[in-house]
Amino acid sequence: MKTLILSTSEEDLERAAHIIREGGLVAFPTETVYGLGADAMNARAVAGVYEAKGRPGDNPMIVHIARASDLGQLTPTLSPDIVTLVENFWPGPLTMVLRKKPGVPDRTTGGLDTVAVRMPDSEAALGLITKAACPVAAPSANISGRPSPTRARDVIADMDGKIDAIIEGEDCRIGIESTVVDMTGEVPVILRPGIITAENIKAALGKEVVYDKALLGKISEENQEGIKPKSPGMKYRHYAPKADMTVIEGQRDKVKAEIERLKALNERLGLKVGVILFEEKAFIEAAHDFFARLRDLDSEGVDLILAGALSDTDGVGFAVMNRMLKSAGYNIARV
Repeated sequence: MKTLILSTSEEDLERAAHIIREGGLVAFPTETVYGLGADAMNARAVAGVYEAKGRPGDNPMIVHIARASDLGQLTPTLSPDIVTLVENFWPGPLTMVLRKKPGVPDRTTGGLDTVAVRMPDSEAALGLITKAACPVAAPSANISGRPSPTRARDVIADMDGKIDAIIEGEDCRIGIESTVVDMTGEVPVILRPGIITAENIKAALGKEVVYDKALLGKISEENQEGIKPKSPGMKYRHYAPKADMTVIEGQRDKVKAEIERLKALNERLGLKVGVILFEEKAFIEAAHDFFARLRDLDSEGVDLILAGALSDTDGVGFAVMNRMLKSAGYNIARV
C-alpha cells in the first residue's frame, strides 16, 4: 500500500476525510498524540485499524467527535455531570466512557456496552472530523505496544505502507494521551490519567473522583486473563521502547547518583546507555517530551534506558509515571 503524506491544508483535509468516508485509514495530529482514524460506525474500517496497529481486539478505541451534539449518535442519555465536563473540558484532552447506543459497532468498543468519546483540541483534527461527517475512532497511530507518536516522523516510521494517508502536522503540544474517566456510575472513575487531573475533574463536578484500582498497582502478564479493559492502556504492555528500560525511584540526589553509577557500569560492559531525567517538578515538560525521548533513544540504538522517576503526588506527574512504568515493564530500582 502506498501511503499519502498530506498537509493540514483545507484541500488535503478534504482528501483525508474522503478516505475515511470510503472506509480508509488516516493518521492525524491532535493536541495529545497522533491518532489513527477510521469511521467509528464502520466495523470493517475499524477492523483495519486493529490490523494496521497489531492491536488486540478487546482493547477499546476512543471515538473522536467535532461537536458536542454528535454525542447523540453514540450515547442514549447525558447526565448533568457529563454536561458539566463537556462545558469545562471540551474541546480538550478528556475522554469520557459512556453507555453506548446499539448502533455503535462492537468492533469499535472492544465488545463493551460502553463507548469512549472525546472532542480533540486541534484545528486539524476538528477540521478532518467535520469534513468526514462521522465520528472517528482513533487510537494512537503507532504499532501496538510501542511509544505513542507525538511527531509526524514517528507515525511515518510505524505506519508508512500500512495505511492510506498520514496528515503531517505540527508536533503534539501535550505529548501524552487524554485522561479517560468512566462516567457510567455514580462516582467518576479515572481509567487512564492525563494532563487533566482528578483534582481538575473534582473541582468541576464538586464531587468525589477516584482512580481505577488497576492504576494503583501492576497488572501483570499472568493476571491479565479475564480483564475486559474499558480504556486503552489498562491491559497489555504499552509504550515500550526497543531497549531494556529501568526506572530509578528515590530521593533525587540518590537517583542521579544511581543513574550515573549504572550508566558507567553498563558502558564498561559494552552497552550503549540512554538517560531520561527531567527536572524535579517539570511535569508538563515531562509529559510533552517523554514519548519523543523514547523514540529518539530507539533511533540512536541504545541497549539500555535509565529513567529517573517523577513525583506521583502531582496529578500530571502521576500520569507521566503511569506511562514510564509501563514503558519499563514495571522494572523499578529503588534507592
